[in-house]
Amino acid sequence: MRRKHGFTLIELLVVIAVIAILAGILLPTLARSRVRAEAIFCLNNTKQLTVAWMIYADEHNGRLAYNLGADATSTNRMTILGKPTPMSVNWVDNVLDWNAHNPDNTNAAKMMSGGIAPYAMAPTVYRCPADHAVSKDQRLAGWRGRVRSYSMNAMIGDAGTFTLSGWNVNNPDYVQFFKITSIPQPSDIFVFLDEHPDSINDGYFLNRAYTHEWHDLPASYHSGGASFSFADGHAELHHWRAASTKPPPLPDAAGLPMKLPTTPEAQAAELADFYWVISRMSVEPNQTEYQPDKLQ
Repeated sequence: MRRKHGFTLIELLVVIAVIAILAGILLPTLARSRVRAEAIFCLNNTKQLTVAWMIYADEHNGRLAYNLGADATSTNRMTILGKPTPMSVNWVDNVLDWNAHNPDNTNAAKMMSGGIAPYAMAPTVYRCPADHAVSKDQRLAGWRGRVRSYSMNAMIGDAGTFTLSGWNVNNPDYVQFFKITSIPQPSDIFVFLDEHPDSINDGYFLNRAYTHEWHDLPASYHSGGASFSFADGHAELHHWRAASTKPPPLPDAAGLPMKLPTTPEAQAAELADFYWVISRMSVEPNQTEYQPDKLQ
């Protein structure tokens, strides 16, 4: 009779070692593939939001969607027909924070009551798949993420009390774009971006061109980069150079407002990131061509 043999201990250890080696080779590749897939998904989201923004303008005689900052949605904000402007006229109807009791953080239906919502496909379009930022209290409450990752360039659209005089009080020397036809070179002015979760709040992405400090900060979910969509409909991923532009996506991690160093040594990184955003924010009143150096 033939004797049946099983695996020896050495054979089992060799198999386990081979599996471990293959896992060590494949897992980083799979992780990189997941990161790339999330970045592509995020770019597509910003594109779809921009399409919704364009359709809104088309159906409102070229007038761009409201883009109200949190201060502009207070009781003394601009009025329409004698009544305070409701947040629901804004492009998005929520203000995010780290509070576990704020329904704006999780109520997708309320968010989707905003101005461009009828032209956006679904609530998932408003959230980057790489954005899982929540506070400790929110995590304890069972949250896995908030409902929105994107904001709109503060120089795009009617900003309520900030733009009652025809220009934005936060950047008075630059053009506030109220109509889609007022944007001189749409391929050079960004509309949406994924914003750092510590500054995203109202969906109004603001930085002042003359202060040399980050007031709001872009996200860096995608290998240290953020998604931007532009007024012509294209989207691109931009990677940041400075470590200070890439704080972790955690509560109070950004340390805003963040003063930027102005020494020549620092300009190669910190200021380069800042100027990249500022130069794609708006144009000077007499500027008809894209001149990024003008805002530096």
